Amino acid sequence: MSLDPNHPGTPPQHALLARRIFDGTRWHDDAAVLIRDGLVAGVRRSGEVPGDWPQQNLPAGTIVAPGFIDLQVNGGGGVLLNDQPTADGMRAIARAHRRFGTTGCLPTLITDTRERMADAIAAARSIAGHDGILGLHIEGPFISPKRPGVHPPDRIAEPRDGDVEQLCELSGAGTSLVTLAPECVPAGFVQTLTTNGVRVSIGHSEAPADVVMRAVADGASGVTHLFNAMPPFSGRSPGIIGTALTEERLTAGLIVDGIHVDPISVRLAFAAKRDGIALVTDAMPSVGSSLQRFSLLGQTVTLVKGRLATAGGTLAGAHLDMASAVRNAVKLAELPLEDALRAASLTPARFLGLDRERGTLTAGARADLVALNAELKVIATWVDGQREDVQ
Repeated sequence: MSLDPNHPGTPPQHALLARRIFDGTRWHDDAAVLIRDGLVAGVRRSGEVPGDWPQQNLPAGTIVAPGFIDLQVNGGGGVLLNDQPTADGMRAIARAHRRFGTTGCLPTLITDTRERMADAIAAARSIAGHDGILGLHIEGPFISPKRPGVHPPDRIAEPRDGDVEQLCELSGAGTSLVTLAPECVPAGFVQTLTTNGVRVSIGHSEAPADVVMRAVADGASGVTHLFNAMPPFSGRSPGIIGTALTEERLTAGLIVDGIHVDPISVRLAFAAKRDGIALVTDAMPSVGSSLQRFSLLGQTVTLVKGRLATAGGTLAGAHLDMASAVRNAVKLAELPLEDALRAASLTPARFLGLDRERGTLTAGARADLVALNAELKVIATWVDGQREDVQ
């Protein structure tokens, strides 16, 4: 029984047949993903699909993989979360990235006022778990003024009474994340967050290795945009980079756009901890839109030849989507495709504690998938088993 991809409704159970399927761990050739009621029922050989299941044969050369998960997405579709920290703003950002294979994301608020943080947290609490919004990523304001990146220096802050309690409200906002500099927060700050169910990532920091390890002991589990906004690695001072690449409890986000990190450094990171690197976009509102210029907290950011920067030349996020990050990992850094796909799906899902339901095509997982052509460009995505064609 053949399934018409243009049919207005998707049957509650159906099969997607493709030349190659990556289930998050291994490849299946000439296989089918069985989908029932929005969940994966399993992956089987094409000839083993039950005869009463409607089937859709994907085009020759198609690769099917788990939908991508982006841990750091500041904007998309012309929307910047800092300008629109609302449920509608988060929906617009997630929707803009859907066409690039991202089926789940953490909209990201960079350093801003406490009032703007409160707005974003309230919005995330109202929408997390829906429309591809997994939670909220608050990046700053408790970061090092010595490593601000594009974050506005006048809004970088030291914690005061009530701040940790405000961030703990993220425990009701899905699986959420805070990026901070551990040397810039008081003792107990990281542990309070993590014991209340908020994930902590180390970034925009000058923390030496011993401070990083104390944060890890307190529950920190991530490193934000590895190699960027942190001191370089040194044999006598391994710092954040050395600790991130050797400490199994840390998952490191990596911006693979060919601009933020040299391809050799990308290969180094994957060689050190293949299953501990998560591709992230650090995307700005230019992604999925025609914007060539936008305002970021008072600074004008311009897109020139794929590079987003302020007038002073500071990198300002990335003009990057997850499908492009996968392509870059394969073509620029010469990584195996399975490593790139895993870093875009299963690894971030595992970091968020969602790897039983996302980032995998094993039975019982959500039927969130992406189909890629031979050039690794997105053909379509599926969310809860419902197909959404690229537009």
